[in-house]
Amino acid sequence: MAWIALVVAGLFEVVWASAMKESQGFTRLLPSIVTAVAMLVSFGLLAWSMRVLPLGTAYTIWTGIGAIGAFVVGVTFLGETLSAMRVAAALLIVSGLVLMKLSSPA
Repeated sequence: MAWIALVVAGLFEVVWASAMKESQGFTRLLPSIVTAVAMLVSFGLLAWSMRVLPLGTAYTIWTGIGAIGAFVVGVTFLGETLSAMRVAAALLIVSGLVLMKLSSPA
């Protein structure tokens, strides 16, 4: 269950990062509210998963899901540049996440 909570926490990190971008510096109400709620859910699930998972593993996986998710959202919905170097960087992050999961005792 801790791994499921951690993945969901990472997905909520993508939600709050995307909503924060849309809030335009917290000047738009609805995206600002979505940001705050998604942050609370994300941090809560991260904290819950850390009761079982090692700190380094949990935090790395959480931030990695957020980074890759934000990258995908940016390219897919916000018109951000997709280049070979950015894709290679994303693949290196995913590789690190896989290695972190494989090395985790929990």
